[in-house]
Amino acid sequence: MYNIVIYIYLIGVVIASLFSKKVRNMWRGERRAIGIIKEKMDPNAQYVWFHAASLGEFEQGRPLMEQLKREHPEYKILLTFFSPSGYEVRKNYEGADIITYLPLDTIMNARRFLRTIRPVMAFFIKYEFWYNYLHILKYRKVPVFSVSSIFRPEQVFFKWYGRSYGRVLHCFTHFFVQNEISRQLLAKIGINEVTVVGDTRFDRVLQIKEAAKQLPVVEAFTDGHRTFVAGSSWQPDEDIFIPWFNAHKDWKLIIAPHVIGEDHLQQILSKIEGKAVRYTQASAEEVRDAQVLIIDCFGLLSSIYHYGEVAYVGGGFGVGIHNLPEAAVWGVPVIFGPNNQRFQEAQQLKACGGGLEINGAADFQRIMDRFDANPQQVEADGKKAGDYVKGKAGATDKVLHSVGL
Repeated sequence: MYNIVIYIYLIGVVIASLFSKKVRNMWRGERRAIGIIKEKMDPNAQYVWFHAASLGEFEQGRPLMEQLKREHPEYKILLTFFSPSGYEVRKNYEGADIITYLPLDTIMNARRFLRTIRPVMAFFIKYEFWYNYLHILKYRKVPVFSVSSIFRPEQVFFKWYGRSYGRVLHCFTHFFVQNEISRQLLAKIGINEVTVVGDTRFDRVLQIKEAAKQLPVVEAFTDGHRTFVAGSSWQPDEDIFIPWFNAHKDWKLIIAPHVIGEDHLQQILSKIEGKAVRYTQASAEEVRDAQVLIIDCFGLLSSIYHYGEVAYVGGGFGVGIHNLPEAAVWGVPVIFGPNNQRFQEAQQLKACGGGLEINGAADFQRIMDRFDANPQQVEADGKKAGDYVKGKAGATDKVLHSVGL
Protein backbone atom coordinates (compact mmCIF):
# COMPACT_ATOMS: atom_id res chain seq x y z
CA MET A 1 0.00 0.00 0.00
CA TYR A 2 2.80 2.43 0.91
CA ASN A 3 4.52 1.95 -2.45
CA ILE A 4 1.24 2.47 -4.32
CA VAL A 5 0.76 5.77 -2.48
CA ILE A 6 4.34 6.79 -3.31
CA TYR A 7 3.81 6.17 -7.03
CA ILE A 8 0.54 8.11 -6.98
CA TYR A 9 2.40 10.95 -5.23
CA LEU A 10 5.15 10.72 -7.86
CA ILE A 11 2.60 11.18 -10.65
CA GLY A 12 1.22 14.19 -8.77
CA VAL A 13 4.71 15.71 -8.50
CA VAL A 14 5.31 15.27 -12.24
CA ILE A 15 2.02 17.00 -13.07
CA ALA A 16 2.55 19.77 -10.50
CA SER A 17 6.05 20.42 -11.87
CA LEU A 18 4.45 21.62 -15.11
CA PHE A 19 2.83 24.51 -13.26
CA SER A 20 5.05 25.24 -10.23
CA LYS A 21 8.68 26.35 -10.42
CA LYS A 22 9.23 25.25 -6.82
CA VAL A 23 7.98 21.71 -7.51
CA ARG A 24 9.87 21.65 -10.82
CA ASN A 25 13.14 22.49 -9.04
CA MET A 26 12.50 19.75 -6.47
CA TRP A 27 11.71 17.19 -9.17
CA ARG A 28 14.84 18.07 -11.14
CA GLY A 29 16.94 18.02 -7.99
CA GLU A 30 15.71 14.56 -7.03
CA ARG A 31 16.51 13.18 -10.47
CA ARG A 32 20.00 14.70 -10.43
CA ALA A 33 20.86 13.62 -6.88
CA ILE A 34 22.65 10.37 -7.64
CA GLY A 35 24.64 12.00 -10.43
CA ILE A 36 25.75 14.77 -8.06
CA ILE A 37 26.84 12.20 -5.48
CA LYS A 38 28.86 10.24 -8.06
CA GLU A 39 30.51 13.44 -9.23
CA LYS A 40 31.45 14.76 -5.79
CA MET A 41 32.04 11.71 -3.61
CA ASP A 42 35.46 10.50 -2.55
CA PRO A 43 35.48 6.72 -3.23
CA ASN A 44 37.94 6.16 -0.38
CA ALA A 45 35.99 8.12 2.25
CA GLN A 46 33.45 6.96 4.82
CA TYR A 47 30.22 8.93 4.67
CA VAL A 48 27.80 9.72 7.47
CA TRP A 49 24.38 10.58 6.04
CA PHE A 50 22.11 13.23 7.57
CA HIS A 51 18.59 13.68 6.22
CA ALA A 52 16.46 16.74 7.00
CA ALA A 53 13.04 17.51 5.56
CA SER A 54 13.52 21.27 5.52
CA LEU A 55 15.20 24.19 7.28
CA GLY A 56 13.83 23.49 10.76
CA GLU A 57 15.13 19.92 10.76
CA PHE A 58 18.42 21.11 9.28
CA GLU A 59 18.90 23.43 12.25
CA GLN A 60 18.30 20.47 14.57
CA GLY A 61 20.87 18.37 12.73
CA ARG A 62 23.42 21.13 12.32
CA PRO A 63 25.01 20.90 15.80
CA LEU A 64 25.56 17.17 15.24
CA MET A 65 27.14 17.68 11.82
CA GLU A 66 29.44 20.44 12.99
CA GLN A 67 30.61 18.62 16.10
CA LEU A 68 31.13 15.44 14.08
CA LYS A 69 33.14 17.36 11.50
CA ARG A 70 35.21 19.03 14.20
CA GLU A 71 35.94 15.95 16.30
CA HIS A 72 36.00 13.24 13.60
CA PRO A 73 37.50 14.64 10.39
CA GLU A 74 38.00 11.06 9.18
CA TYR A 75 34.31 11.02 8.20
CA LYS A 76 32.68 12.96 5.38
CA ILE A 77 29.10 14.17 5.55
CA LEU A 78 26.26 13.75 3.05
CA LEU A 79 23.30 16.05 3.71
CA THR A 80 19.98 15.50 1.93
CA PHE A 81 16.76 17.52 1.89
CA PHE A 82 13.20 16.78 0.87
CA SER A 83 11.93 20.37 0.69
CA PRO A 84 13.06 23.00 -1.84
CA SER A 85 12.92 25.61 0.93
CA GLY A 86 15.58 23.65 2.79
CA TYR A 87 17.79 22.74 -0.14
CA GLU A 88 17.74 26.11 -1.91
CA VAL A 89 18.73 28.00 1.26
CA ARG A 90 21.41 25.55 2.44
CA LYS A 91 22.80 24.04 -0.78
CA ASN A 92 26.11 25.87 -0.18
CA TYR A 93 26.39 24.98 3.52
CA GLU A 94 30.07 24.39 4.25
CA GLY A 95 29.51 21.89 7.05
CA ALA A 96 28.62 19.07 4.63
CA ASP A 97 30.75 17.58 1.87
CA ILE A 98 27.84 16.71 -0.44
CA ILE A 99 24.36 18.29 -0.41
CA THR A 100 21.48 17.03 -2.56
CA TYR A 101 17.77 16.39 -2.61
CA LEU A 102 16.75 12.91 -1.51
CA PRO A 103 15.12 11.01 -4.40
CA LEU A 104 11.54 9.99 -3.72
CA ASP A 105 11.11 6.87 -1.59
CA THR A 106 10.62 4.21 -4.27
CA ILE A 107 12.39 0.86 -3.93
CA MET A 108 14.46 1.52 -7.06
CA ASN A 109 15.52 5.00 -5.93
CA ALA A 110 16.46 3.78 -2.48
CA ARG A 111 18.56 0.92 -3.84
CA ARG A 112 20.40 3.14 -6.35
CA PHE A 113 20.99 5.90 -3.80
CA LEU A 114 22.35 3.61 -1.08
CA ARG A 115 24.40 1.57 -3.54
CA THR A 116 26.07 4.81 -4.63
CA ILE A 117 26.88 6.46 -1.30
CA ARG A 118 27.17 3.38 0.98
CA PRO A 119 26.92 5.33 4.26
CA VAL A 120 28.52 3.94 7.42
CA MET A 121 25.69 5.39 9.51
CA ALA A 122 22.64 7.58 9.01
CA PHE A 123 20.80 10.22 11.03
CA PHE A 124 17.17 11.05 10.26
CA ILE A 125 16.06 14.29 11.90
CA LYS A 126 12.73 14.52 13.76
CA TYR A 127 9.77 13.38 11.60
CA GLU A 128 11.58 11.52 8.82
CA PHE A 129 10.37 7.95 8.26
CA TRP A 130 11.22 6.87 4.70
CA TYR A 131 9.96 3.30 4.49
CA ASN A 132 12.07 1.88 1.64
CA TYR A 133 15.30 3.67 2.52
CA LEU A 134 15.03 2.56 6.13
CA HIS A 135 14.27 -1.07 5.32
CA ILE A 136 17.24 -1.28 2.94
CA LEU A 137 19.52 0.37 5.50
CA LYS A 138 18.43 -2.20 8.06
CA TYR A 139 18.98 -5.05 5.57
CA ARG A 140 22.50 -3.73 4.95
CA LYS A 141 23.11 -3.48 8.71
CA VAL A 142 23.82 0.25 8.57
CA PRO A 143 23.21 1.92 11.97
CA VAL A 144 20.32 4.40 11.67
CA PHE A 145 19.43 6.95 14.33
CA SER A 146 16.35 9.11 14.76
CA VAL A 147 17.34 12.41 16.37
CA SER A 148 15.19 15.04 18.11
CA SER A 149 12.13 12.93 17.31
CA ILE A 150 8.91 13.48 19.19
CA PHE A 151 5.81 11.27 19.19
CA ARG A 152 2.16 11.84 20.06
CA PRO A 153 -0.65 9.32 20.67
CA GLU A 154 -2.61 10.49 17.61
CA GLN A 155 0.17 9.54 15.18
CA VAL A 156 -0.55 6.68 12.79
CA PHE A 157 2.10 4.41 14.33
CA PHE A 158 0.02 4.03 17.48
CA LYS A 159 -3.35 3.33 15.80
CA TRP A 160 -4.64 -0.14 14.97
CA TYR A 161 -4.82 0.77 11.29
CA GLY A 162 -1.21 2.01 11.26
CA ARG A 163 0.50 -1.14 12.50
CA SER A 164 1.74 -2.13 9.05
CA TYR A 165 3.39 1.24 8.37
CA GLY A 166 4.54 1.33 12.00
CA ARG A 167 7.01 -1.46 11.21
CA VAL A 168 9.23 1.23 9.73
CA LEU A 169 10.11 2.35 13.27
CA HIS A 170 11.73 -1.02 13.93
CA CYS A 171 14.32 -0.19 11.27
CA PHE A 172 16.00 2.37 13.53
CA THR A 173 18.98 1.30 15.60
CA HIS A 174 18.16 3.86 18.29
CA PHE A 175 15.81 6.76 18.93
CA PHE A 176 16.97 9.97 20.61
CA VAL A 177 13.65 11.52 21.58
CA GLN A 178 12.68 14.86 23.06
CA ASN A 179 10.52 13.72 25.97
CA GLU A 180 9.38 10.88 28.21
CA ILE A 181 5.96 10.62 26.55
CA SER A 182 7.69 9.68 23.28
CA ARG A 183 9.71 6.98 25.04
CA GLN A 184 6.57 5.51 26.61
CA LEU A 185 4.67 5.47 23.30
CA LEU A 186 7.51 3.65 21.55
CA ALA A 187 7.72 1.13 24.40
CA LYS A 188 4.04 0.28 23.90
CA ILE A 189 4.79 -0.97 20.37
CA GLY A 190 7.88 -2.90 21.43
CA ILE A 191 10.60 -0.35 20.72
CA ASN A 192 12.96 0.03 23.67
CA GLU A 193 16.18 1.31 22.11
CA VAL A 194 15.24 4.82 23.13
CA THR A 195 16.99 7.60 25.05
CA VAL A 196 15.41 10.86 26.16
CA VAL A 197 17.99 13.56 25.31
CA GLY A 198 15.87 16.62 24.50
CA ASP A 199 16.11 18.75 21.39
CA THR A 200 19.39 19.60 19.63
CA ARG A 201 17.79 22.91 18.59
CA PHE A 202 18.65 24.34 22.01
CA ASP A 203 22.34 23.65 21.38
CA ARG A 204 21.98 25.33 18.01
CA VAL A 205 20.38 28.53 19.27
CA LEU A 206 23.06 28.86 21.95
CA GLN A 207 25.69 28.53 19.20
CA ILE A 208 23.89 31.18 17.17
CA LYS A 209 23.81 33.49 20.15
CA GLU A 210 27.56 33.17 20.60
CA ALA A 211 28.16 33.96 16.93
CA ALA A 212 25.49 36.67 16.58
CA LYS A 213 26.06 39.39 14.01
CA GLN A 214 26.47 43.02 14.97
CA LEU A 215 24.01 45.02 12.88
CA PRO A 216 24.87 48.76 12.81
CA VAL A 217 21.58 49.75 11.16
CA VAL A 218 19.55 47.96 13.83
CA GLU A 219 21.73 49.39 16.60
CA ALA A 220 21.16 52.91 15.25
CA PHE A 221 17.42 52.24 15.00
CA THR A 222 16.99 51.03 18.59
CA ASP A 223 19.44 53.58 20.10
CA GLY A 224 18.35 53.11 23.71
CA HIS A 225 14.61 52.90 22.98
CA ARG A 226 12.42 50.08 24.22
CA THR A 227 12.10 47.73 21.26
CA PHE A 228 9.70 44.95 20.28
CA VAL A 229 10.85 42.34 17.75
CA ALA A 230 8.22 40.41 15.78
CA GLY A 231 9.78 37.44 13.99
CA SER A 232 8.31 35.17 11.29
CA SER A 233 5.06 37.14 11.35
CA TRP A 234 2.05 36.51 9.14
CA GLN A 235 -0.83 38.85 8.31
CA PRO A 236 -3.04 37.72 11.25
CA ASP A 237 -0.12 38.37 13.63
CA GLU A 238 0.53 41.81 12.18
CA ASP A 239 -3.15 42.77 12.45
CA ILE A 240 -2.85 42.14 16.19
CA PHE A 241 0.42 43.83 17.16
CA ILE A 242 0.75 46.79 14.76
CA PRO A 243 -2.23 48.76 16.17
CA TRP A 244 -0.72 48.76 19.68
CA PHE A 245 2.49 50.35 18.39
CA ASN A 246 0.55 52.88 16.35
CA ALA A 247 -0.79 54.06 19.72
CA HIS A 248 2.55 53.77 21.60
CA LYS A 249 5.13 55.62 19.57
CA ASP A 250 7.64 55.64 22.42
CA TRP A 251 8.31 51.99 21.53
CA LYS A 252 10.31 50.92 18.48
CA LEU A 253 9.01 48.02 16.40
CA ILE A 254 11.06 45.61 14.27
CA ILE A 255 9.07 43.33 11.95
CA ALA A 256 10.75 40.36 10.26
CA PRO A 257 7.87 38.81 8.28
CA HIS A 258 7.88 35.16 7.31
CA VAL A 259 7.07 36.09 3.72
CA ILE A 260 9.04 39.00 2.25
CA GLY A 261 7.24 39.27 -1.07
CA GLU A 262 6.59 42.83 -2.22
CA ASP A 263 2.80 42.49 -1.84
CA HIS A 264 3.13 41.47 1.80
CA LEU A 265 5.64 44.23 2.55
CA GLN A 266 3.34 46.85 1.06
CA GLN A 267 0.46 45.42 3.10
CA ILE A 268 2.50 45.85 6.29
CA LEU A 269 3.51 49.42 5.37
CA SER A 270 -0.13 50.38 4.77
CA LYS A 271 -1.01 49.50 8.39
CA ILE A 272 1.76 51.55 10.02
CA GLU A 273 0.99 55.14 11.03
CA GLY A 274 4.49 56.25 12.00
CA LYS A 275 7.66 56.41 9.93
CA ALA A 276 8.68 52.97 8.65
CA VAL A 277 11.84 52.00 6.78
CA ARG A 278 12.98 48.84 5.04
CA TYR A 279 16.28 47.35 6.19
CA THR A 280 17.75 46.90 2.71
CA GLN A 281 16.95 50.49 1.74
CA ALA A 282 18.15 52.30 4.88
CA SER A 283 21.37 53.66 6.35
CA ALA A 284 22.15 54.04 10.03
CA GLU A 285 21.35 57.76 9.82
CA GLU A 286 18.02 57.26 8.08
CA VAL A 287 16.64 54.84 10.68
CA ARG A 288 17.27 56.92 13.80
CA ASP A 289 13.98 58.81 13.67
CA ALA A 290 11.89 55.90 12.34
CA GLN A 291 9.46 54.02 14.57
CA VAL A 292 9.28 50.80 12.55
CA LEU A 293 12.04 48.82 10.85
CA ILE A 294 10.95 46.12 8.40
CA ILE A 295 13.47 43.34 7.76
CA ASP A 296 13.02 42.61 4.06
CA CYS A 297 15.73 39.95 3.72
CA PHE A 298 16.56 36.54 5.16
CA GLY A 299 19.28 35.39 7.54
CA LEU A 300 19.19 38.11 10.19
CA LEU A 301 16.34 37.21 12.52
CA SER A 302 18.33 35.16 15.04
CA SER A 303 20.66 38.12 15.58
CA ILE A 304 17.89 40.73 15.53
CA TYR A 305 16.08 39.23 18.53
CA HIS A 306 19.09 40.43 20.54
CA TYR A 307 17.95 44.04 20.08
CA GLY A 308 14.49 43.60 21.61
CA GLU A 309 13.12 43.80 25.13
CA VAL A 310 10.08 41.73 24.13
CA ALA A 311 9.71 39.24 21.26
CA TYR A 312 6.81 37.90 19.26
CA VAL A 313 7.05 34.67 17.22
CA GLY A 314 4.50 34.34 14.44
CA GLY A 315 2.51 31.46 13.02
CA GLY A 316 0.32 30.84 16.05
CA PHE A 317 -2.77 32.04 14.20
CA GLY A 318 -2.04 29.76 11.25
CA VAL A 319 -0.36 26.39 10.77
CA GLY A 320 1.69 26.68 13.96
CA ILE A 321 4.30 28.82 15.67
CA HIS A 322 7.81 29.16 14.33
CA ASN A 323 11.11 28.93 16.24
CA LEU A 324 10.54 29.95 19.88
CA PRO A 325 14.01 29.05 21.25
CA GLU A 326 15.59 31.35 18.66
CA ALA A 327 13.97 34.28 20.47
CA ALA A 328 13.95 32.96 24.04
CA VAL A 329 17.72 32.35 24.07
CA TRP A 330 18.21 36.13 24.31
CA GLY A 331 16.48 36.30 27.68
CA VAL A 332 13.37 38.13 26.49
CA PRO A 333 9.71 37.24 27.14
CA VAL A 334 8.16 35.64 24.05
CA ILE A 335 4.55 36.20 22.96
CA PHE A 336 2.83 33.81 20.52
CA GLY A 337 -0.58 32.75 19.23
CA PRO A 338 -2.87 29.89 20.28
CA ASN A 339 -1.91 27.21 17.75
CA ASN A 340 0.94 25.88 19.86
CA GLN A 341 -0.34 22.63 21.40
CA ARG A 342 1.94 20.47 19.25
CA PHE A 343 5.02 22.44 20.26
CA GLN A 344 6.62 21.16 23.45
CA GLU A 345 8.79 24.26 23.88
CA ALA A 346 5.68 26.47 23.83
CA GLN A 347 4.04 24.48 26.61
CA GLN A 348 7.22 24.54 28.67
CA LEU A 349 7.82 28.25 28.13
CA LYS A 350 4.27 29.00 29.24
CA ALA A 351 4.75 26.80 32.30
CA CYS A 352 7.96 28.56 33.38
CA GLY A 353 6.59 32.04 32.72
CA GLY A 354 8.92 32.96 29.87
CA GLY A 355 6.28 32.50 27.18
CA LEU A 356 2.88 34.17 26.91
CA GLU A 357 0.01 32.92 24.77
CA ILE A 358 -2.51 35.29 23.23
CA ASN A 359 -5.84 34.57 21.56
CA GLY A 360 -6.32 37.98 19.99
CA ALA A 361 -5.72 41.72 20.15
CA ALA A 362 -7.24 42.13 23.63
CA ASP A 363 -4.76 39.66 25.13
CA PHE A 364 -1.87 41.33 23.35
CA GLN A 365 -2.90 44.77 24.59
CA ARG A 366 -3.24 43.52 28.16
CA ILE A 367 0.25 41.96 28.14
CA MET A 368 1.94 44.92 26.47
CA ASP A 369 0.20 47.43 28.75
CA ARG A 370 1.58 45.51 31.71
CA PHE A 371 5.09 45.40 30.23
CA ASP A 372 4.88 49.08 29.31
CA ALA A 373 4.05 50.02 32.90
CA ASN A 374 6.44 47.58 34.57
CA PRO A 375 9.91 47.12 32.99
CA GLN A 376 10.90 44.92 35.94
CA GLN A 377 8.26 42.40 34.83
CA VAL A 378 9.79 42.34 31.36
CA GLU A 379 13.20 41.59 32.84
CA ALA A 380 11.86 38.89 35.16
CA ASP A 381 9.89 37.08 32.43
CA GLY A 382 12.84 37.40 30.06
CA LYS A 383 15.17 35.76 32.56
CA LYS A 384 12.76 32.82 32.83
CA ALA A 385 12.86 32.39 29.05
CA GLY A 386 16.66 32.55 28.89
CA ASP A 387 17.12 30.15 31.81
CA TYR A 388 14.72 27.71 30.16
CA VAL A 389 16.85 27.52 27.00
CA LYS A 390 20.11 27.13 28.93
CA GLY A 391 18.59 24.31 30.97
CA LYS A 392 17.68 22.38 27.82
CA ALA A 393 21.17 22.35 26.28
CA GLY A 394 23.36 19.26 25.91
CA ALA A 395 21.45 16.94 23.54
CA THR A 396 24.20 17.00 20.89
CA ASP A 397 26.86 15.63 23.23
CA LYS A 398 24.50 12.93 24.49
CA VAL A 399 23.65 11.73 20.98
CA LEU A 400 27.19 11.59 19.64
CA HIS A 401 28.53 9.97 22.79
CA SER A 402 25.81 7.31 22.65
CA VAL A 403 26.58 6.37 19.04
CA GLY A 404 30.29 6.11 19.79
CA LEU A 405 31.47 9.35 18.21
